[in-house]
Amino acid sequence: MNDDDAHRRKTRRDSGVEDHATRAPTALNRRDFLKAGALGVAAGAAAGCTDPGAEAATTGAQASATAAIPQELPAPPARPLAAPPADPVRIGFVGVGGMGTAHVRNLVRIDGCVITAVCDIRAEHAERAAALVEEAGHPRPTLYTRGERDFERLCAEQDLDLVYTATPWRWHVPVCVAAMENGKHAATEVPAAYTLDDCWRLVETAERTGRHCVMMENVNYGRAELLCLNLVRQGLLGEILHAECGYLHDLREIKFADEGEGLWRRAHSWTRNGNLYPTHGLGPVANCMDINRGDRFASLVSMSSPSRGLQEWAAIHYGEGHPKRAETFALGDVNASLIQTAMGRTIYVAHDTNLPRPYDRINKVQGTRGIFQGYPDRVYIEGSSPSHRWQDAEAYYGEFEHPLWSALREASIGAGHGGMDFMEDYRLVECLRRGEPTDMNVYDAAALSAVCELSEISVAQGSAPVPFPDFTRGKWMDWQPWPIVTA
Repeated sequence: MNDDDAHRRKTRRDSGVEDHATRAPTALNRRDFLKAGALGVAAGAAAGCTDPGAEAATTGAQASATAAIPQELPAPPARPLAAPPADPVRIGFVGVGGMGTAHVRNLVRIDGCVITAVCDIRAEHAERAAALVEEAGHPRPTLYTRGERDFERLCAEQDLDLVYTATPWRWHVPVCVAAMENGKHAATEVPAAYTLDDCWRLVETAERTGRHCVMMENVNYGRAELLCLNLVRQGLLGEILHAECGYLHDLREIKFADEGEGLWRRAHSWTRNGNLYPTHGLGPVANCMDINRGDRFASLVSMSSPSRGLQEWAAIHYGEGHPKRAETFALGDVNASLIQTAMGRTIYVAHDTNLPRPYDRINKVQGTRGIFQGYPDRVYIEGSSPSHRWQDAEAYYGEFEHPLWSALREASIGAGHGGMDFMEDYRLVECLRRGEPTDMNVYDAAALSAVCELSEISVAQGSAPVPFPDFTRGKWMDWQPWPIVTA
């Protein structure tokens, strides 16, 4: 341990952080506590996931149990998982609608991996994905199209290294657990889970099976986000104290569509009220703050505005008597959550998907020497920028472009979301091929996804503060920050 590490750990101890984070696991069984408190959240049949229509009010006693560690968990690993190399990486893909197909298009362009199985409830989607694989010169994958749970047959039968899912939210945990229980690594679209029990279930299963469980947060690989991370790592912003982020995206038309996400996403708004989709904004700023690698989320306060946007959309776009006009929604149109970390830093996280607005993720990272602000991307560094004036972020790409972006810029042309989707898929494959720890791991998946239920609990309690579980059980003090990686 070098002098900086020793000082960092001493700082945590002096502030009382380490004693709190490394306390012995409580004998409280969180699941039994929540049941005793009549939380009333129903699990999906044999799936370990929550049905969006089964949410209920939460009591103060339940909020105090949110951070409890399941008593059956052993000690966490001493270092993040690095599994034996797999080359090529054999992939089974579950859910090949819009986003799933985008990932398939990326993966068939990446050396060192091959999609050997595809699962979807719609046979035509599976056939479309199979055609993409064959067009890339690979053998036709085996198709699994017998219904909602056919992924279980894929996980049991196929000789795979990785099962990758881009299904509706409620299937993320069941697919990942089935993969890990059958000896495969798991990767999932966001959020990885939306209940605390399911977050713990992913952690438990990954630790017990020794398999990766990765949440594929594409925004971590955005050009501006990687530039900001590099500026932070180079020390240009000083000590990072505060960040602001969010998912601000007018989804009204998508939520009411009779296809794609409209078939399931709107249902979450009927009964859930909180931040339902935190990870796009939160992932990159969490990396800048070394969350789970030097700091961790400690507590959250959340509040929601009234719900108006979806009702007004339905009234405008559907005639009298249409069933969609009769729907009511619990989800506040704007949710604002504030996280405090164990080291005392603060993060504002917004969710706004029901109102007219341009797209935005905020992406602000504030340090003692400077600030990065997104939308538009701009930088202010004391002593370098003109006094009290922003600089366009373009001025910093020449010297501080993240090396991963520089290396993969050409290869990512044409991929989704400006190339970030390709980069996240590339990095996952490379980590598995090399036998290295993945950029994000199951503890990151759990911590970022936990915002969903924690925000719902806080809103239901009149914006009471609620504690975060420490999914690492104190190992965040020892694990090293995500390095500046390249291709």
